[in-house]
Amino acid sequence: MSFKTISQHRLFSLFILLGAFLLASGSYSNSGTSLPMKTQIVFLGTGNPSPDPNRTGPALAIVVDGTPYIVDCGTGVVRRASAAAQAGVKGLAITNLKTAFITHLHTDHTLGYADLIFTPWVMGRKEPLEAYGPVGIKQMTYHILKAYQEDNNIRINGLENANSTGNKVNVHEIKPGIIYKDQKVTVRAFLVKHGSWARAYGYRFETPDRTIVISGDTSPSESVVENCNGCDVLIHEVYSQAGFAASDSDWRKYILSFHTSTKELAEIATKARPGLLILYHQMFFGGQADTEDGMLSEIRQSYRGKVVSAHDLDLY
Repeated sequence: MSFKTISQHRLFSLFILLGAFLLASGSYSNSGTSLPMKTQIVFLGTGNPSPDPNRTGPALAIVVDGTPYIVDCGTGVVRRASAAAQAGVKGLAITNLKTAFITHLHTDHTLGYADLIFTPWVMGRKEPLEAYGPVGIKQMTYHILKAYQEDNNIRINGLENANSTGNKVNVHEIKPGIIYKDQKVTVRAFLVKHGSWARAYGYRFETPDRTIVISGDTSPSESVVENCNGCDVLIHEVYSQAGFAASDSDWRKYILSFHTSTKELAEIATKARPGLLILYHQMFFGGQADTEDGMLSEIRQSYRGKVVSAHDLDLY
């Protein structure tokens, strides 16, 4: 099956047509009377700390046979999930948001964490959120729950009659290795280099029909190559050489330590050999040449594989 990307207003129609085609052609195997497994990648946010209204905070969903697994929760994560659900990705119905994986604790990756804890509960989720992330996420979760204690009390004991379970969080502080497994997915965490963060992770998702590697925020890391190693999809952060050239010297020190350039990513992808390279968390620093098209052009100068640049609500 070829990879496809579609905008929000085309999600539903192509989703139905694609599903019908796959079922008719037998592209997926069936086991007994169960429906075939199918993996979808939905970009719920492709931005960074810059408040770009077209790119909300970094977040994506791996949806396997209708079950969503959220990776990072930047600003807007729940509303983007709702938009995708309304456009046809039914697995992203708000009360289905129950499992999340955090790459690291930078604000742009976690500002939507409270939203992910509470909004699905307010809308009826009864199960606690299962949250996986680096050391420190327990403390973050504790303080978020304390901050909204009065709100929760009013909702549970007041006229709303909210349930007293869906606002809870089961927190799992992780180490490298397999951190999650169920019938639909196996998730492996691996360390990446992200400046002065002692623990920043990438994730490898293995589903019945896809292997997907997500870099998280990182400077060039051999662990990404090792965990992809011919994977179906590599989702990687990036900044352009043109943007780097337009930035000042102090900012360049930060960029080199924390992030990955187009030139560096081309080298990583050449070694990693993904079926599809998807750019996200794209960083633009200014200058006339610092554009998305310019970013793709820079990568294609030395990378011969298939590469695309993701936007919010793209579906692959």
